[in-house]
Amino acid sequence: MTENSGKKTSGVDKITWETPEKKIAATHSLKSRDYKPLPLKRVNIPKSNGKTRPLGIPTMKDRAMQALYLLALEPVAETTADLNSYGFRKNRATTDAIEQCFIVLGNKNRAQWILEADILGCFDNISHEWMLIHIPMDKNILRKWLKAGCLNKNAFYPTDDGTPQGGIISPVLANLVLDGLENKLRTRKGEQGLVNLVRYADDFIITGRTKELLETEVLPIVETHLKERGLELSPEKTKLTRIDEGFDFLGQNVRKYNGKLLIKPSKKNINSF
Repeated sequence: MTENSGKKTSGVDKITWETPEKKIAATHSLKSRDYKPLPLKRVNIPKSNGKTRPLGIPTMKDRAMQALYLLALEPVAETTADLNSYGFRKNRATTDAIEQCFIVLGNKNRAQWILEADILGCFDNISHEWMLIHIPMDKNILRKWLKAGCLNKNAFYPTDDGTPQGGIISPVLANLVLDGLENKLRTRKGEQGLVNLVRYADDFIITGRTKELLETEVLPIVETHLKERGLELSPEKTKLTRIDEGFDFLGQNVRKYNGKLLIKPSKKNINSF
């Protein structure tokens, strides 16, 4: 597969590869020696809350180079991934994450409390230093991608932190950064606290037997894990919720009514539809 829905969207060089002839010719330029990526084209996409999400659009050549390295990096990422991470992974979807919520919360002897976590500007704040030490790929190429900068309205902005949303390889890089938390929770807390992580990209919940367990023991583990990677939780959006009150996750509302767990579309998503 050599194209997707963004095939007509060019990068800062305004070049697209519309024909088979151009694609074949372009393959000869995919060499690591003397490779230098161009800055990303910054595009701001509106969000439902009125804010915008910045996307960085690479050139066609840079997309192709990322796809080439992704062929080797993705299998490695799959072998080290958190068991219950569902975002941006093959043969996994939001429905799988919601099913896991039912598994860890459905029965009466399951956890009664949920830590709803929200990472503050995840993609924008990931530590480059951490990535260059821990991401198992060519460090020189990775550094060039991370430090390429971006162009916004003809003004150049350096990129000192974060991985851009919009690059082909960015979702796998982000997963590699966030992975490892589930093992830390399982090793430290085990089943006695009914601690379970369910993650989709940078959205995740953690279950626990009691509010105190999540607040005093689990939350510090999460904060330390994120801090090592240059990240932190949003104080406003991160909260502890009892299952009888319910919570919204990936467009669904998960809540127990008189001991019975029901999962249905969230009111916010219904109103948006």
